[in-house]
Amino acid sequence: MARSIVVIDHQMSWHQAFKVEKAQLLTALGECVVSLEHIGSTSVPGLAAKPIIDMLLEVDSLAALDAQAEQLRALGYVARGENGISGRRYFCKSEETKSEETKSEEDKSDEGKRDEYKAGPQRTHHLHAFQRGSQQLIAHRVFRDYLIAHPELVNQYGQLKRQAASECEHDSRRYMALKEDFIRQNLVLAMKWYAQI
Repeated sequence: MARSIVVIDHQMSWHQAFKVEKAQLLTALGECVVSLEHIGSTSVPGLAAKPIIDMLLEVDSLAALDAQAEQLRALGYVARGENGISGRRYFCKSEETKSEETKSEEDKSDEGKRDEYKAGPQRTHHLHAFQRGSQQLIAHRVFRDYLIAHPELVNQYGQLKRQAASECEHDSRRYMALKEDFIRQNLVLAMKWYAQI
């Protein structure tokens, strides 16, 4: 069965959940890390969100991060390659992340492919890694900071997310598509805002 799309009120516990996960990741990855930040809707106070902690990992070298695959696997993260965004390393963690020993051959053959929309256990964490200086890295930070600085947009975006979730149920592609215009338009405004501060 496909993962449910559930959008709930903002939870203060999300910030603590990020801190706990950050400490584990910093210990596991060591000097590979330049910075590790809480991003996405769970990082924006007051914003309704799916209860998944998104994190932005900045590294000096993606090759060095790739060499840390075993450390991430030990924490329950599954590598998904770029997953649709060039220059990214994307990892997900679920309530019931499968171990290497219990994966079927079909599961193994799917690794690295874009599978954001496949059925499976509920996600708990997403880790988005980029090399220092990446435009995607900057865009993720700026969009978060822009929403925090504009509470009226937080309310608007939250309502949009709730409406999209109620219409989509298990259709993640459609859920993303319904948010696309808001994100694209406000990212343009966010980058202009960022250039002026």
